Amino acid sequence: MSAPVLETRRLRLRGHVLSDMEPLCALLASDRSRFMDGPYSRREAWIMIAADAGSWDLLGFGGWGIETREGAFLGQIAIGKPPHFPEVELGWMLVEGAEGHGYATEAAMAALDWAWSERGLPTLVSYVDPGNARSRALAERLGAVVDTQAARPEGETATQTVVYRHSPDADGSPEAYA
Repeated sequence: MSAPVLETRRLRLRGHVLSDMEPLCALLASDRSRFMDGPYSRREAWIMIAADAGSWDLLGFGGWGIETREGAFLGQIAIGKPPHFPEVELGWMLVEGAEGHGYATEAAMAALDWAWSERGLPTLVSYVDPGNARSRALAERLGAVVDTQAARPEGETATQTVVYRHSPDADGSPEAYA
């Protein structure tokens, strides 16, 4: 399955292309990746990005490249479940300069809407480093709540990872995310 193209007012979410690799590898090699257990070598970053791209064929969901409608690359939004994750996760990362414009919120809302309406996923989580104030704020803006009972990725503890739970609105429909 190829990644579907999702469009919002300002953004396009689309399958990754080779030109996404350089900015994502740079992001994952920088100190900005410290909340994702980085920095990573180019080899490690390539494997991570390729796994998100390949997940579409294996799992029916995966990573999208985020770009403006004009084509400026902004980062990645992903629905994923690597083997060490106990649940399906909504994750995000933006390149330097893309934060603070509402792009992550807009992209995440489109991904959540797709997860509820197209995949019928009953819930998703976001695994967030407790020190990552921006990601915690984004999860909360999306309506996610801290789930202290949820399992964490293999080998991670409550001091390392906060689990935010995303659920469709009370009647089970996705319109709250549209």
